[in-house]
Amino acid sequence: MLFKQQALLRQKLFVLGSLAIGSLLYLVARVGSLDRLQPLCPIDSRFGPRGQDEIPLRALQFKRGLLHEFRKGNATKEQIRLHNLVQQLPKAIIIGVRKGGTRALLEMLNLHPAVVKASQEIHFFDNDENYAKGIEWYRKKMPFSYPHQITIEKSPAYFITEEVPERIYKMNSSIKFFFFFWEPTTRAISDYTQVLFFFFFKNKTYYKFEKLAIDPNTCEVNTKYKAVRTSIYTKHLERWLKYFPIEQFHIVDGDRLITEPLPELQLVEKFLNLLFFFFLYNLYFNATRGFYCLFFFFFFNKCLAGSKGRIHPEVDTSVITKLRKFFHPFNQKFYQITGRTFKWP
Repeated sequence: MLFKQQALLRQKLFVLGSLAIGSLLYLVARVGSLDRLQPLCPIDSRFGPRGQDEIPLRALQFKRGLLHEFRKGNATKEQIRLHNLVQQLPKAIIIGVRKGGTRALLEMLNLHPAVVKASQEIHFFDNDENYAKGIEWYRKKMPFSYPHQITIEKSPAYFITEEVPERIYKMNSSIKFFFFFWEPTTRAISDYTQVLFFFFFKNKTYYKFEKLAIDPNTCEVNTKYKAVRTSIYTKHLERWLKYFPIEQFHIVDGDRLITEPLPELQLVEKFLNLLFFFFLYNLYFNATRGFYCLFFFFFFNKCLAGSKGRIHPEVDTSVITKLRKFFHPFNQKFYQITGRTFKWP
């Protein structure tokens, strides 16, 4: 009897042991399969073999720490030399358009380990006084970076300033550009809203949008109003195409970046020949701000500043209709030039 009980106990232990070993083997296999599901293979197959000088992900932490100290001027020349850091002229510039979402794109791209941003708008090419200081002055305004990282600058005023295309061409004829566009009427109202808030905080009054956007003498769209003039995208883009081919420009859909940011970010990565770094699990919608935010490695997240996403004032619907009708032929020409169609009224 005792012998049978011992045999039964051994049998139960054997079954439990087998189950434990089987579970362990399953977990090992599962972890291995998860490793294979990491985004490295799809990226490699899409963009080819990795370069020897590629920036590792640890550069992300590096940028958060040491580079931050360098920007504050706390680094010695020896530290800069040891880390092989340089201040490079930008290889890409976000040149417009104002209130189209340029800051959002710059902040998102700055999280990519192969990209560093100029922290402030330099206004080198659109400001005669700054431009007279020379290209070396401009370079010293750039952040420290690895030689194979891409430095990006943002100055939306570049897009509408006549002298800028020729000036940038003289610096680098093969540089890449980002045009960031939003539905023209909405962009004009957003432009107005930014100025309105400035006056509000100064305790000053300001004209209504309708009075600025519509000429009171003719009752037609006032093309002298800067917010309207900036939204005539083709007028400015054609000036740039006299110096640079359309292939050097990437058109970013500002509306889509707000509602569906991942595809736009990955198009940007592809344009810059970067490995994919942004994935669906890096994004979450912040209902309070009304924007998507970026999340990485459980350590930090990045949301836009509170000044972004201001509520627009109500605008007379007849004025909105008039503006959309005015912009329509310009939008059609813009679609033809860029080869990209947007869902604009």
